[in-house]
Amino acid sequence: MKDIPDQDRRRQEQLPLAFPYDAATGRDDLLVSARLGAAVSIVDQWPHWPSPVVILAGPVGSGKSHLAAIWRERSGAASIHPKAGSGAAVLAAEGPVLFEDADRRGFDDAELFHVINSVRENGHSLLITARLWPMSWPVTLPDLRSRLKAATVVEIGEPDEELLAQVIVKLFADRQLYIDDKLVGYIVHRMERSLAAAQTVVERLDRLALARGTRITRQLAAEVLNEVGNPDEGG
Repeated sequence: MKDIPDQDRRRQEQLPLAFPYDAATGRDDLLVSARLGAAVSIVDQWPHWPSPVVILAGPVGSGKSHLAAIWRERSGAASIHPKAGSGAAVLAAEGPVLFEDADRRGFDDAELFHVINSVRENGHSLLITARLWPMSWPVTLPDLRSRLKAATVVEIGEPDEELLAQVIVKLFADRQLYIDDKLVGYIVHRMERSLAAAQTVVERLDRLALARGTRITRQLAAEVLNEVGNPDEGG
């Protein structure tokens, strides 16, 4: 049997496309841990929120999008991006609204200010997700900064190993794949402590196993972990 050159093998491994799969994003599929407790509680409490505006702040892949999807389904909220001419304030006057990734996508100060006013005046709700607390956002309009200070901010912390293990199992299950608990533990102890990293590792493992026509093994996991980076090695 002829050895396949590394370059050709890598080309072959890139051939499989990412098959669509149904990620479980319902309330019953949410993995609740201490770090998510407060955020889950505030979503579950709607519409009896302590303030009309709630901000979920947490790192990339921390679960904000999952919680936002749950709340949008429950509240019937319209997704908005407060930019000039977007009509976001009009939608806020008509019902609950959701603004995701506020600090990454950016916004128009005046439009977001009008959105918050519409929500307050009409008894509706606004859920905002972001990586950073609002005090770190580049807000120049004093009235908007005042409105944001009055919002309820809920922070989502970094995941612990137990949650990461649950997340990895769930991500594989979403793909109809089931792996040994020992292999899950091996991955968790060697990966970056973030849900975004978990998603990357699982996706890469799935596609690499498919490309090579093999099951997911410890050796394959080690290869992927080395490829995506190991925070425990090299500082």
